[in-house]
Amino acid sequence: MAEELPDTAAEHAASALGPESDLFEDLDAAGFGEALTQAVRASLASPGDTALAGIRLATDLARIPFIATTRWLGGEAQAPVPPDPKDRRFADPAWDANPVFYSVRLAYLAACRFARDVVGSAELEADAARKAAMALDLLLDALAPTNFLATNPAALKRAFETAGGSLLKGAQNFLDDLVHNEGRPRQVDTSGFEVGRNLACTPAKVVYRNELMELLQYEPRTEQVHANPMLCSPPWINKYYVMDLAPDRSFVQWAVDHGRTVFVISYKNPSKDMSGTTMDDYLVNGPQKALDVIQEITGAETVDIVGLCLGGALTGITAAYLQQAGDRRIGALTLLNTMLDYAEPGALGTFTDRRTIEKLEKKMRREGTLEGSSMAGTFDVLRANDLIFNYVVSNWLMGKNPPAFDILAWNADSTRMPAEMHAFYLRNFYLENKLAAGELEIAGKTIDLSVIKAPTYVVSAINDHIVPWQSAYRTVGLVSGPVRFALSSGGHIAGIVSPPGPKVWHMIAETESLPATAQEWREIAERHDGSWWEDWARWSTAHSGPLQDPPRMGSDTYPVLGDGPGEYIRT
Repeated sequence: MAEELPDTAAEHAASALGPESDLFEDLDAAGFGEALTQAVRASLASPGDTALAGIRLATDLARIPFIATTRWLGGEAQAPVPPDPKDRRFADPAWDANPVFYSVRLAYLAACRFARDVVGSAELEADAARKAAMALDLLLDALAPTNFLATNPAALKRAFETAGGSLLKGAQNFLDDLVHNEGRPRQVDTSGFEVGRNLACTPAKVVYRNELMELLQYEPRTEQVHANPMLCSPPWINKYYVMDLAPDRSFVQWAVDHGRTVFVISYKNPSKDMSGTTMDDYLVNGPQKALDVIQEITGAETVDIVGLCLGGALTGITAAYLQQAGDRRIGALTLLNTMLDYAEPGALGTFTDRRTIEKLEKKMRREGTLEGSSMAGTFDVLRANDLIFNYVVSNWLMGKNPPAFDILAWNADSTRMPAEMHAFYLRNFYLENKLAAGELEIAGKTIDLSVIKAPTYVVSAINDHIVPWQSAYRTVGLVSGPVRFALSSGGHIAGIVSPPGPKVWHMIAETESLPATAQEWREIAERHDGSWWEDWARWSTAHSGPLQDPPRMGSDTYPVLGDGPGEYIRT
C-alpha cells in the first residue's frame, strides 16, 4: 500500500462505516468459522472440482516467472488473474515495476482464485454458503502480502528512509493495541476530540430527562424561525451527535441556520437493570414523549421529525402509531438512511438467520444487555481492508499514528442495548419483516405504514452497505403521502455527514409521482453537484410553516435542566 495522507485514509474508512452492524455482535455467534469448515469438508467430499482448481492454480503459478520476466524486459504478457487497478493495497509503483513484487502479487491473486473456487464449489445451504464466502474473504484479506513487512514495498521503503524508526514506532503501536485495544489496530486518535468542545457543540439546553432519554433544545441562530419545530430522532446504537458532529459538519447546525427550531433526543446508554426495556418503551418514552414536551414549550400544533437509521424506523412507526390513534400532530418526515422494508437488508442479512439470532438472544438473557465492547468489529470484518488491515499497514508496519477524524471518533463512542428491546427488533424486523408486512405490534397497535400521509423526504447513500439504497427506496411504496427521494454520494454515515462542498453530489427525480422501483427511479433521476442538505433545506422550507419569533428555551413546565450536550451523552 502506498502512503496515504491521514485524512484520505480516514475518509476511506469513514465511507465504509456501518455502526448498525454492532447489532449482530460477532462472527462466532454468526457461525462464520463453522460455515467455512463445512465448505471445506463438502469440497473434499467432491474432489473433482477441487482437483480442477488445483490444476489451474499450478498452471498459474508456473506461468508467473515467465510473465514477470517478460514485463520486466518491456514485453507484454497476460496475467492469469489480472490485477485490479482500483485495489488500493497495491497502489505502490513497486507492485508493477519490480518483477519480484509483481510475482508475489500474481501468486496471491492466483491463490485467492483457487480458494474461492474450492469454497464456492461446495454444496451448502444459501446462508452457510454466504457465511463461508465472507469468512474466506476475511482470511484471504488477512493473508495479503501487503500485511507483512517483507512483502510490502512501501513499508520497507519507509523503514529505510527512517533508519528503522518506523519499525520501532510500529512495534510500540502494536504492543499498545495488544494491551489496550484487544489486539486490533486503532482506527482513530480520539485524544483531540471532546464532546461539547469540538463535537456536539452547537449551543443547546437540556429541557427534559427521563429514564431513557434527554431532550435537547437548540438555541436559535436566526431572528425568526419556521412555525413547525423539528425533532431529530437518532439511532440508539451510537451517541446522537452524528447529527451534530462538528462545526460546519453538523446537520443540526445546518437546520438551525436555516430557521428551524431543533430538538434532539439523546438516549441513555442502557445498564443491565434496563434489560427489560422494550421497543414500546422506546416509542412511548422517546419520540412520543419528546413531542409532548416540544408542543408544551413551543405551543406548535405540528412538529416535523427527522429520523436517522434505526431512529428513522422508529420515526416511521411513531408517525403511523399516532395517526392510527387519531393524533395528527406530526408534520413532515425526513428519513435518513432508513430501512422500513427489511426484505433485502444488505450485508447484515448474513447475520440475521434464525440460528444466529437465537444464539444472540441466549447471550443477552445472561448478560442483560448487548455490550458495545463485544459488538465492536462486525462490520469492520465485513470491510476488513478499509477498517482493519489498512491500519495494520499504517499503524504497525509503517509506524504511523491513526488519524484524528471526527466521524471515526463518533463511531468509537458505541452504546449497549437492552436485551428485550434488541431481541424484539432482530426478530420482528430482520428475521420476519413484520413492519413492511403490516403485522408489527407496538404499544397495543398493529402498525400500518400506509396511514402516513405526511410529506416525506427520503435520503439514501449510493455506497451504503447497511441500508442499501434500493431497500431504502421501498419506503416510497409503503407510505401514502408525497415522497421526495434523494440519492447521496458516500456511505452509510459519510452520506449523511455531507456538508456542501466540491466532493459531494446527489441525485433527484423531479416528478410528482415516483416510479415503483428503484431502478426506474435511477433511470430518470438527475445528478447534481453539491449536498442533499441544500435540496432538503428548500424542501423543508416549503413544509415547515410561516416565520415567527423563536420560542423561549424551555418553559415553566419543562425548565432548562442544564447545558447541552447533557449528561447521558457522557455515560
